[in-house]
Amino acid sequence: MRFIKSIILLSLLAVVGFYFLEQNDMSPEATIESISDSVKEKQQLLKTKVVPEKKEEIPLAGELFQWFGKSTDALIQSMGKPTRKDPSAYGYTWWVYTDQKETYVQFGVADDKIQTIYATGNNINIKPVTLGESYENISKQFNFSDEVTYRNGLTSYTFMLKDEDKKMRPLVKLSDSVFMQLYFDTFTNTLSSVRVLEAETLLKHQPYELQYRGNLPEQPDLTNEQWAKVEEGMEQQIFDITNVMRHKQGKTTLKWEKSVGEVAFLHSKDMSDNNYFSHSSLDGRGLKDRLDEGKVSFVSAGENIAAQYPDAAAAMEGWLNSEGHRKALLSDDYTHLGVGVYRLYYTQNFLAKAF
Repeated sequence: MRFIKSIILLSLLAVVGFYFLEQNDMSPEATIESISDSVKEKQQLLKTKVVPEKKEEIPLAGELFQWFGKSTDALIQSMGKPTRKDPSAYGYTWWVYTDQKETYVQFGVADDKIQTIYATGNNINIKPVTLGESYENISKQFNFSDEVTYRNGLTSYTFMLKDEDKKMRPLVKLSDSVFMQLYFDTFTNTLSSVRVLEAETLLKHQPYELQYRGNLPEQPDLTNEQWAKVEEGMEQQIFDITNVMRHKQGKTTLKWEKSVGEVAFLHSKDMSDNNYFSHSSLDGRGLKDRLDEGKVSFVSAGENIAAQYPDAAAAMEGWLNSEGHRKALLSDDYTHLGVGVYRLYYTQNFLAKAF
């Protein structure tokens, strides 16, 4: 009799345990929409997902990627002091190295450790891939997937890539917690730039649709003063990357124009403050009107806008892969550039000036 009671008790415990496990498997579902435009990068869907099995690690053999995960002391000894240091919106600081023509590299540093690297340009050793290499060759090497997973203890995350993502910015899992984003120029079908980053940084960026069980890492809560410094850094990054991209295409170097940068900033801020996305302000003013109000003299002008990209580098790759934005980015007509960033709204104003 006592034996039968024990069996009944164990059965009840198993049922209760199963019930709670089933309840814990569920998590709230939410959707975050971004700008619906040719420069849109993401629309995030958050829910639960079963995690596939672990894959083999892919080594980072290139000279540049040797610094990933290391301290900055050796980096300074090898590469010298950075051109500048730009704070990011994600808790790390970008150490920028660039000649504004051939090479552009950003090292994301937090707690004296390199947590992410972004590189574009020429003559940069980033094995196991090569900038300028064809999509066909690289896709054979990595066999790009539409689902890439990360697991940390009981939490699990699956990045869901659309066909457009796989074509322009596929994601590769290098190890248990290290990932590589490959940005392709879809007009030439060649590798434009590369980003390597830790899982937590990737989760903060959220550049793809995401299914997860557990919690997401908290985003830094920046003050207005901190945001202003982040925005200033991204403006300079966009200017530098623009000239590196232009140089790669055999175009002339654009000069910085502070006055038009101020006009661009006000448009980015207006879009953010009033929750719209357009080259025309809500009161009907266009680019020419805004430049005239800013007392900017010009022969001709052009504008690129973007929103909700996680940072400047991602916005640049979006512009490069949109026909109209690419035309302005690589135009022979322009001589000067001003950039304005407010939160995650980005504006480029190109000018041809009379001399």
